[in-house]
Amino acid sequence: MSELLYDIIRQFAVEVDIEPYGNGHINDTYIAMSNPRYILQRINKNVFKNPPGVMENILGVTKHLRKKIIEAGGDPDRETLNVIQTINGENCYLAPNGEYYRMYKFVEGAVSYEMPESPKMLYEAARAFGKFQNLLADYPANKLYETIPDFHDTRKRFENLKRAVSENKAGRLESVTAEVEFAFAREKEAGIIVDAISDGSVPLRVTHNDTKLNNVMLDEKTGEGVCVIDLDTVMPGSLLYDYGDALRFGASSGAEDEKDLNKIWFDLELFEAFTKGFMSEVGAKLTPTERKLLPFSAKLMTYECGIRFLTDYLEGDTYFKIHRKDHNLDRTRTQFKLVSDMESKFDKMEAIVAKY
Repeated sequence: MSELLYDIIRQFAVEVDIEPYGNGHINDTYIAMSNPRYILQRINKNVFKNPPGVMENILGVTKHLRKKIIEAGGDPDRETLNVIQTINGENCYLAPNGEYYRMYKFVEGAVSYEMPESPKMLYEAARAFGKFQNLLADYPANKLYETIPDFHDTRKRFENLKRAVSENKAGRLESVTAEVEFAFAREKEAGIIVDAISDGSVPLRVTHNDTKLNNVMLDEKTGEGVCVIDLDTVMPGSLLYDYGDALRFGASSGAEDEKDLNKIWFDLELFEAFTKGFMSEVGAKLTPTERKLLPFSAKLMTYECGIRFLTDYLEGDTYFKIHRKDHNLDRTRTQFKLVSDMESKFDKMEAIVAKY
């Protein structure tokens, strides 16, 4: 362990060895081998421009969750993240190297998974995300910082794509005419949720904004959802973003960057498992417009992700990490294949949502 890292953990009153942990793409993560164990993370200030603001969001939300969990007779040390403050009472530590670090209690007896191994696993993750929304339904979302402004403003994401097409910085436009046509044909749908938030038919809520399966800790013995983690992107938004993005990832038959599109389709069994779990926890809190837009939100979030990958491909792969030639193009094509498949199954998706 470097002298710098040792000095950093001492700021949280911890003096044990630490080692790298996990496989996150944004923040550097370490585990402190103490009893109890702790997680130390460097907050990536290139992605999150205001780390103290991120931590203020997280502390506000987790304090609210902790209070609700205690009232319900739950275990607040496992069912929400617990921020460890520095010896000076700060939410994070600004190190001499100019980087921000934070510490959490480690959630013991729970694991996360990259891909769902069964519909039941996705059902349990959905219950955890639904419970997260339910417990935060009365939290004032307007008090939260926008840690990444306009993160799910699909209309602005589409404008970014139009600009990338017109500029053609990387000279790749000729190779993606079919993908550009697919994206442009659905332009009118880009602003539907943004406009619904503006007119009040979809309420502004606390949203997680990264509802992948690996951001839920599942109990090692029971498989039940224990704790929603990775709260860096918690900010004001629509519950539809969280529901839709979870299904974009969780109900796909294959990996986000699968080259063989014959292996990619939208799995209705997984869609139903997630919908059943999510609605069991938060269904009663939804407005009529939110209920109506649930199936559409899965399509919109998938479309949005596809146009973001396509934009980055046209701009020369400057945002998303790539690990091979045309990686962002492969990602674009999987997302658009899912959108197309959802469109062919949309009546069935609506029927499943109505069922729950």
